[in-house]
Amino acid sequence: MVGHTDSQHDTRCKACCRVIGASLGSMVTSDGCTFDSLRFAPWSTLAPSVNKPAPIEQLCEKLAASLGDATFVRLVLSAPVEAGDDPQKVLGRCVTLKGVPHLSLTFRHATRDVTKNLPVDESAAWLRSQLEHAFRSALLCTTKRDWQFRFNESGAARLISHRPSTRILPSREHDQQREGILDLRAQDWLHGLGVTNDAGHVRVSMADKYRQINRYLEILSHLARDCGWSGSPENVLTLADMGCGKGYLTFGAWHLFRRVWQQPVRIMGVETRADLVATTNRLAKQIKADGLEFVSGTIESAKLPRVDALIALHACDTATDDAIRRGIELRARLILVAPCCHKQLRPQLGKPEPLAAVLRHGVMEERMAEWVTDSLRALFLEWAGYRTKVFEFVASEHTPKNLMIAAVRKGESYADRSARERINGLKNFFGIQHHALDSLLERSGG
Repeated sequence: MVGHTDSQHDTRCKACCRVIGASLGSMVTSDGCTFDSLRFAPWSTLAPSVNKPAPIEQLCEKLAASLGDATFVRLVLSAPVEAGDDPQKVLGRCVTLKGVPHLSLTFRHATRDVTKNLPVDESAAWLRSQLEHAFRSALLCTTKRDWQFRFNESGAARLISHRPSTRILPSREHDQQREGILDLRAQDWLHGLGVTNDAGHVRVSMADKYRQINRYLEILSHLARDCGWSGSPENVLTLADMGCGKGYLTFGAWHLFRRVWQQPVRIMGVETRADLVATTNRLAKQIKADGLEFVSGTIESAKLPRVDALIALHACDTATDDAIRRGIELRARLILVAPCCHKQLRPQLGKPEPLAAVLRHGVMEERMAEWVTDSLRALFLEWAGYRTKVFEFVASEHTPKNLMIAAVRKGESYADRSARERINGLKNFFGIQHHALDSLLERSGG
């Protein structure tokens, strides 16, 4: 190799500095060359220039398009670049202010929420700035497609398309708390349960719980109409809420039927913890909630009358199966469950081809156990004569345990042999020897 003199070396290094230094800032090379200054850039600016602009620009264009053609559902920014007092998450929804659509943004800090309303024509530029400087991840949901944006560990940006999580447009009302099921009449029990403060405003720490109650009541109202229960004052309905905890959703169900629909109802909250039973009964008496009561007991052993609906949200492991079995045995018209942990089937779960290569990963095996467990629950309900729906209860940023199974009794129990065959087929495929609802397979007829 032909060497070079010190002066040649200096000349070449200075030229290199001029070309590279402008974009990389200050660094000292192995042979002693020093660029002028070192400025650590945000995460996004460390991404390769080939990959960075396209995904960000694509997402900004899709945001603007969805706001323009009224297909926008929601926007979530997460994985902040900086910690501290900066927002940890941003939630966006479309609202109408004085007849003009805006992007309403909720900046979630550790101890407070800050809301800002942005004109639609400024939304793309705002999103571009956030992804270049403040956040590493974004989720844009529309009624056509969902779009997930993120920077990977090397700093490269990616935009991934998914099928839409919903095709239903949310309300564009600016202050949704004034409308809907949770109206001013709900303030007594919401305040009594600590969801709202003395002024009737939702506490920051309870915002997710408030949204969960709202969503639950929306679902329950649709299912109740499907059962023909809305506005039927001649019939007294009986609902059992198993494992009701502090009673947020139990009070909500009572409010929907008794106060909103003026429907005579008996609602029983079943809870094992005596202190919670005493507290919720005291509040029910305080607000004169006729038809609402809380009793001590477990899902499996509590004494229940014949019920029209049996509800069990976030019952742990096979307690969900206990609730399903009790609902079927009581011939409940509606059974509504939101499963929690899924422990029973995972040790039994086989690794059949072609899934063996996938299920060797622990996280995939865990998720498959959840899917198989809840799929079997839906199939057992169908075998018992119920029409079932499996869907997302609340968005995953509020709780990861967000799956709900709704079942409405429509046909004859244990008469559809094909439903039984589907259960056995799924169990055989995964090598499952026992499921908590297997006793239902032994039944037949009416």
